[in-house]
Amino acid sequence: MASIDYSQRIPNNVDLSSNRRLQRALEKWQPRFLDWWQEMGPEGFQAKDVYLRTAINTDKGGWAHFDYVRMPDYRWGIFLNDREQDRTVGFGDHAGEPVWQEVPGEYRNMLRRVIVTQADTEPASVEQQRYLGATAPSLYDLRNLFQVNVEEGRHLWAMVYLLHGYFGRDGRNEADELLDRRAGNEDKPRILDAFNQRCPDWLTFFCFTTFTDRDGKYQLGALAESGFDPLARTCRFMLTEEAHHLFVGETGIGRIIQRSCDLYKEDPNGDVRAQGGIDMATIQRFVNYWYSYSLDLFGSEVSSNAADFFASGLKGRWKEESYDDHSALNQVHRLAVMREGRLVDEEVPLRNAMNELLRGEYRKDCEKVVSRWNRVIRKAGLADTFEIKLPSTRFHRRQGVYADAHFDLDGNPISEAEWNEQAPGWLPSEADRDYVASLMSPVYEPGKMANWIAAPRRGINGMPSDYVYVRTH
Repeated sequence: MASIDYSQRIPNNVDLSSNRRLQRALEKWQPRFLDWWQEMGPEGFQAKDVYLRTAINTDKGGWAHFDYVRMPDYRWGIFLNDREQDRTVGFGDHAGEPVWQEVPGEYRNMLRRVIVTQADTEPASVEQQRYLGATAPSLYDLRNLFQVNVEEGRHLWAMVYLLHGYFGRDGRNEADELLDRRAGNEDKPRILDAFNQRCPDWLTFFCFTTFTDRDGKYQLGALAESGFDPLARTCRFMLTEEAHHLFVGETGIGRIIQRSCDLYKEDPNGDVRAQGGIDMATIQRFVNYWYSYSLDLFGSEVSSNAADFFASGLKGRWKEESYDDHSALNQVHRLAVMREGRLVDEEVPLRNAMNELLRGEYRKDCEKVVSRWNRVIRKAGLADTFEIKLPSTRFHRRQGVYADAHFDLDGNPISEAEWNEQAPGWLPSEADRDYVASLMSPVYEPGKMANWIAAPRRGINGMPSDYVYVRTH
């Protein structure tokens, strides 16, 4: 595996110094990135020492180094998996042909659109989470937040390298615009709506990293199949880093559930809120909201764009090699759609259903996560009292074939009046959000946790639970 050269101004394993024009362009972009980080990165902690991991090679076994780093000094760089010899396009109309090392002219605009959309999500996450450090429930969680943040910044670098290196002036302009947009800004919002939503508390953060970052896992997985080899190699390494973000979300919610179970048993009336915890009903409503919001990120269930991405060899299916047929021609996917107020099964050309196939893989993964959360409840002896469930993929949709109708948690069609009556019990209310916000007080004492969350099972990189993960003083 290619080691990373940290002697250069921009760390990389792509021999950047051999392309002086590209190197100069990226070195010109670098100060703009650092200005953006200072303006929109974690508020109040830029001068603090944080126990962070930094990639030292692209080998999955032992690829990271851990040490204290001040975030503005973090060595963001460009890291790609090694090139696979004799690799061919694995799907679509170009299946079996050698992969492209340069952008195919006929797919230039399409490919640039794919890269920019992915790239835009990376700085957006940092912007959404910039104030969370002020209410961290522990130093352990504070450190994990910052690890997620710096790696989202590195993922931005990964995509900007592709834009600068393969798309000329258009790519450079797109890279600049990535730093001009802002999450939630009315005039220059981020491209995808989920990345314009507020992230004001840690329950939201853990839901976001569980569900929204998991969408990122599947988008990156589909792009890792790409016939444009530099994109595939970039995304394969990004997936290595992305796993930690999903871990932070899943275990964060799991620890909240554990603490909710403990407080439920401690209170004579089973009133978790009376004990200063987050009750299971509130957790469920946040899960409903962020899971359904993240479903929209896959795009419409029936999509000509998705068909074009697959046909062109730019974006494949999750683990494309697991399929017997890689053309997806003369095949159909059955999909329930609304016709005259009721659900009817219809056949959709398989290529047009690629978004839905990816969403289906995502749902199966989320179901495994929820199963692990429910295992926590079972171990607490409360399986007959509580169970976390995922709503239907038709519930609370704002994009796709279900966006113009209303559905209950099980995916049954309901009227607008029924939705308005029932939705407050299914989605977080302002009172829920206010209550969660009221619990968000920082805990910076080593080894201590906020009352509403349980301690993690183990520390980072083998360190003890009371390790000083962030030097706040």
